[in-house]
Amino acid sequence: MTGNRRRVIQWATGGVGVAAIRGVVEHPDLQLVGCWVHSPAKNGRDAGELAGIGPIGVAATSSVEEILDADADAVIYAPLLPDSQQVAAILRSGKNVITPVGWFYPRESEAAPLRAAALEGGVTLHGTGIAPGGFSDKFLLQLSALSTGISFVRAEEFSDLRSYLAPDVLRHVMGFGGAPEEALGGMMQKLLDGGFIQAINLVVDELGFAADPRILGSQQVAVATAPIDSPIGVIEPGQVAARRFTWEALVDGQPVVQVSVNWLMGEQHLDPSWTFGPEGQRYEVEVRGEPDFTFCVKGFHGEIGPDGEIGEETGITGTAAHCVNSVPAVCAAAPGIATYRDLPLLTGKAAPSLSR
Repeated sequence: MTGNRRRVIQWATGGVGVAAIRGVVEHPDLQLVGCWVHSPAKNGRDAGELAGIGPIGVAATSSVEEILDADADAVIYAPLLPDSQQVAAILRSGKNVITPVGWFYPRESEAAPLRAAALEGGVTLHGTGIAPGGFSDKFLLQLSALSTGISFVRAEEFSDLRSYLAPDVLRHVMGFGGAPEEALGGMMQKLLDGGFIQAINLVVDELGFAADPRILGSQQVAVATAPIDSPIGVIEPGQVAARRFTWEALVDGQPVVQVSVNWLMGEQHLDPSWTFGPEGQRYEVEVRGEPDFTFCVKGFHGEIGPDGEIGEETGITGTAAHCVNSVPAVCAAAPGIATYRDLPLLTGKAAPSLSR
């Protein structure tokens, strides 16, 4: 099997990137052959060491040209923010791209230049993830097969961000710890719109709703009423300590598809007094039809212990796994842009100690 393994490059080594490196190394059908890093301090270091698994003989590089010239089948592209020009260059170099930062159901104006780059390189672009790109669309659609006559579907995330140890992102991108008006007018709504509007459009198209083409987006904030310990330090009273985003597709003014994100710095000292409810942190899918049902998924969140100890942020690992496990199917797909409509059933693989 070794000679048939797909050769993979990891682009960026944030949380998703290091989890993807570990996933590629464990996957029996994949081989890590390269790693791009942004930080000069990481340049030249062993990718396995960056991922916390020890040396694997693959040196990281800050050279884009070196990555483009490398002999590889696929790139797992996982920077904090996407760059369509970078992705187009990777595609033109003849490498498939699997990414959790966009393009899992792009509209034609966004898709056209990337499709052209993919066709030029004879490869495929595939966007995936966990939300969006997972529970908010792909898994919601798969679960909808258990009902008929569907009138409404909902996908919702409930997350305690005290386990998300990325203070610069939390403060400067996600808007926590600042004034409510700054958060509401900041970049986060626009950043989220791209992916979640794609999720809504995919669900609308697959379920066949005669929905208004305009997706409605809204956001709310809750502020601290007392000091709250967080990864960005103490959030003081009056500062943003929770955020809620919702997107809806409407038929005759009534919601038929709803996707929401609830991000809280714990459940105490909030105004309004939002909570996760008795189910706690989770991803939740609701389908109204024949029958109605609600599906709750736990295990993708870092739990906060009674003494403030923080569990692993497993949603990041899940996002990376969805990318890693997509590589063989994407490499086998027809050149262009492959959405969930175009790929076969994907699964994980047995742990190396248990595999054939």
